[in-house]
Amino acid sequence: MWLGIDLGTSGVKTVLIDDAGVVVAQHTAPLTVGRPQPGWSEQSPADWWNAVRQSVLSLPQDLRAQTKGIGLSGQMHGAVLLGADDQPLRAAILWNDGRSAAEANALDAMAQRHTGNLAMPGFTAPKLMWLAQHEPDVFAAIRKVCLPKDYVRLCLTGQVVSDMSDASGTLWLDVAARRWSDEMLQASGMTTDQMPALVEGSAVSGQLLASVADELGLPVVPVAGGAGDQAAGAVGCGVIAPGDALLSLGTSGVIFAPTLQYAPSPEQGVHMFCHALPEKWHAMSVMLSAATCLDWAARLTGFNDVPTALAAAEQAAGATHTPIFLPYLAGERTPHNDANARGILFGFDSDTGPAAIMRAVLEGVAFGLRDGVNALALDLAELSVTGGGARSAYWARIICDALQVPLVIRDGAEVGPAIGAARLAHIAVSGATAQDICTKPPVLEHYQPGEEPAGRLAVFRGLYHSLKPHFEQLS
Repeated sequence: MWLGIDLGTSGVKTVLIDDAGVVVAQHTAPLTVGRPQPGWSEQSPADWWNAVRQSVLSLPQDLRAQTKGIGLSGQMHGAVLLGADDQPLRAAILWNDGRSAAEANALDAMAQRHTGNLAMPGFTAPKLMWLAQHEPDVFAAIRKVCLPKDYVRLCLTGQVVSDMSDASGTLWLDVAARRWSDEMLQASGMTTDQMPALVEGSAVSGQLLASVADELGLPVVPVAGGAGDQAAGAVGCGVIAPGDALLSLGTSGVIFAPTLQYAPSPEQGVHMFCHALPEKWHAMSVMLSAATCLDWAARLTGFNDVPTALAAAEQAAGATHTPIFLPYLAGERTPHNDANARGILFGFDSDTGPAAIMRAVLEGVAFGLRDGVNALALDLAELSVTGGGARSAYWARIICDALQVPLVIRDGAEVGPAIGAARLAHIAVSGATAQDICTKPPVLEHYQPGEEPAGRLAVFRGLYHSLKPHFEQLS
């Protein structure tokens, strides 16, 4: 068995796969997000570890005992600040936290020059600059900074280590050279000594501590470097070569395309990061709120849950006018890089009901993804869909029409990052090649584009540009 642990924003997913790559067990333990102020987003690292323990212990004990390696995946960019005792100094500041917009702006020109990426407030380096200004006592006490999944690694192995894909999202990595950038560290007041050691995602990063192995009912086995959630999801779907592409529909919405060359395009808000495998990179467009918008809309309209809301939206499709929704509940990255952007529901009338609002939200997220596809400027033959959003055929059809790109749903799509983490463990421990392990799972559903909603897409884009000057006044 190979164990994959994926630390998401809304929950920890664990899977066990066998040598053939078949998922034989899985479990999800939920997490909540704290929002101490508007635009802020935090979680307790202790809650992460408790959820990891809960999820692993919920897997069948007889299968856990056969584990030969562990791989890690997780939400990117979060700042976990460790003191001299390797204990967190405060709650972790997450990827969708927008408090460091001013610091990101100050760092932007240097970031583009040394990392090939725009400096965005969600990234890790601007968060540390904010802390230096607003929480100087915490900043002065920092011994190490690590990323969310790497805090889980610390609990598992006692080692502070990261991988190339996750480290790419800090703005401290020289992405082309796959090493820490002295220039970027100095610009944000950090040092190399405060950074984790670096390994490739398919390499061994440490051994499971005997005490933890005993607690979790696991053998003492190697722990692989793993990957940030998007790169791990790509590995799980077999998206590792140029020409492949992934659409991740989780809390955020991501279009992911591998490349063999470092080829940055920061002017469009496109991320250029290291892939989870050696000598590979990837381009990525990111919208901050995807499935998050569905959760918000279901609560707003009084539906019991998102599946119920989706069913109502599908049943009522075409019955009433559908408003236009801007999905910027937490600002936006690609292509706008606008931390001040906010959600808008435009064009509703006295007949607009909950189902029409839900349909507008589904379409608005799809239009945001279309902006990401355009920013990547790639000829995409198809997109493999992963994440919780892959469960909805109705939403998939809306997205397919908006993107004008075929979509495929593959087996295991809902737990793709966890599968990718387990696959990376398999490679790291067994010595098998990525080509042998990272195959494409069977296709369960295939969607072809219908008529493009070009007129509504034009209104969507026009709304953002018309309202952009006013967003800052609302922040």
